[in-house]
Amino acid sequence: MSQPALSRTLLTRALRNAFDDDRDADTFALRLDRYGPELSESLQAAYGEQAQPLLAELLEVMLHAFHTRPADLRRLDEARLLNPDWLQAPDMLGYVTYTDRFAGTLKGMHDRLGYLEGLGVRYLHLMPLLKPRAGENDGGYAVQDYRAVREDLGSMDDLSALAADLRSRGMSLVLDLVLNHVAQEHDWARRARAGEPTFREYFHIYPDRTQPDAFERTLPEIFPDFAPGNFTWNEEAGGWVWTTFNTYQWDLNWANPAVLREFVDIILHLANRGVEVFRLDAIAFLWKRLGTDCQNQPEVHHLTRVLRACARIVAPAVAFKAEAIVAPADLIHYLGTRDHHGKVSDMAYHNSLMVQLWSSLASRDTRLFAQALSAFPPKPTNTTWGMYVRCHDDIGWAISDADAHAVGLSGPGHRHFLSDFYSGEFPGSFARGLVFQFNPQTGDRRISGTCASLAGLDAALEAGDPGRTDDAVRRILLLHAVTLGFGGVPLLYMGDELALLNDPAFGDTLEHAADNRWVHRPRMNWALAADAQASPATPHGRVNAGLRHLIRARQSLAHLHASIESRPVASPDPRVLLLRRDHPLGTFLGVYNFSEHPVHLPAHALRDHLGEHARDHVAGSAFTFGGHDVILEPYRALWLTQS
Repeated sequence: MSQPALSRTLLTRALRNAFDDDRDADTFALRLDRYGPELSESLQAAYGEQAQPLLAELLEVMLHAFHTRPADLRRLDEARLLNPDWLQAPDMLGYVTYTDRFAGTLKGMHDRLGYLEGLGVRYLHLMPLLKPRAGENDGGYAVQDYRAVREDLGSMDDLSALAADLRSRGMSLVLDLVLNHVAQEHDWARRARAGEPTFREYFHIYPDRTQPDAFERTLPEIFPDFAPGNFTWNEEAGGWVWTTFNTYQWDLNWANPAVLREFVDIILHLANRGVEVFRLDAIAFLWKRLGTDCQNQPEVHHLTRVLRACARIVAPAVAFKAEAIVAPADLIHYLGTRDHHGKVSDMAYHNSLMVQLWSSLASRDTRLFAQALSAFPPKPTNTTWGMYVRCHDDIGWAISDADAHAVGLSGPGHRHFLSDFYSGEFPGSFARGLVFQFNPQTGDRRISGTCASLAGLDAALEAGDPGRTDDAVRRILLLHAVTLGFGGVPLLYMGDELALLNDPAFGDTLEHAADNRWVHRPRMNWALAADAQASPATPHGRVNAGLRHLIRARQSLAHLHASIESRPVASPDPRVLLLRRDHPLGTFLGVYNFSEHPVHLPAHALRDHLGEHARDHVAGSAFTFGGHDVILEPYRALWLTQS
């Protein structure tokens, strides 16, 4: 069936007399022309014969959201349709923070937006703030109500007001949307425990261990320390409930079309409140299939495509970011391949980039970094990566055995080295991290810690050693230079622009004590922020000034548009990473020294990419590549373009 025929049929049957304004009817019909086939195709793939009645239900949900969408957001929709690469622009910079730890409340955020504007932030990710269960709640990822805000932070009206303030400043509000599970206190789970058949079908509840044991044979454990296994007996429900992450987080049954309908409604409701980007949390886990690890199943990509199509029809200003911390071969599907190419999520986390940054910093060797990047398939040109030095989560050493073997390393051995190094156990380590979730069966030891503490500033300041302090500051700036120069949306985690250190008192809060990831989620130090800007010669001031300089340099570099890929090229020295970008304006070459020693690069290594003359946009200096070596100072970063 042709696209126009599909939309006209739907309009004739389901939308007759739904519009008072012909212009609105035309707008909805045109968008349905464009996205209706994707919607219908993916519904059919995921739900088979249930697809057609589900499509009719989704149209009702979309129509309601379309009619109630505020006028200023409709204007934003039109602007984004004319500027579809808004998320790919070189001046796009993300900032990630917890509302309470940054500003206290949503109302308090208004007073701090000037600080973010000064940094150049255009994308503000407020960590989980939808109403979680009381007490332990996995940092807010155990949601009790998607239509309410944590009481101590404010109200939904406060959220809408903040979103409007952000829009007026050219900044987008980003929120987490937890898709895989809800808190056991959520109304759906409460009604399931009460025995309502409709809501029991929202979850995976089994009367005995037969099915859970069958699934467990191929399921990994996400939190082996405090949430072993994937199923929890619930007496009130009279069954074993699927709980991948924690006993109080009930996995949803996405094979039930009603769950999809609920989330389309939730997404459009929040979009009409002003949310512009949804971080799709734990998206890899949605679809369960016996005999697999129940991650990255094909239906997940169809479900995301449905959610995106519904959002595009009602609120095309909205974008999706996939929180899929998976191998590159699996990750690319969250941006879209083959029939899904560029039609799934608009953005995905480049987790491998973060892991390889820390790996190269510890080993002073970038060969594994280059190998890992070369294994990435090209992404759709209309999508973007989210790059980060670190995030709210721990660092898991997602290094493939194949990549390690290709550069002469043992995968298990290198992962063990990194855990030792960043926990401070390895001789000569500069890092002060904490081991998170040690799994004795696999040897997996993830790491918690702030950027500054992992990069050595903690230890250097404690030792009172100016040379070590200088190295730590250079490391921090190098890591951010790579993410800022990679192309995509660099995501700056709160406090890293000030080199905030580990929070030794994180365990004083009872619900945080068992989770040492809170060591790298400190409260914003506003006195230090003021001092860093007033005293740029201090270590914290140097980091702050250096980052602001890198951000300004990035904003003026069209070469960093996210439609262009960064690709590793051969480096004559293993300590130096070379990343090339081929932009219509010319070649961009990122040059990064991952060691504390000067490196002499033969001039031809750069001349072969750039010609004889180049400009470094970090230092603002000019290069002529003659017969002499180019000397890279310790932890030096160059952003070179042809001149």
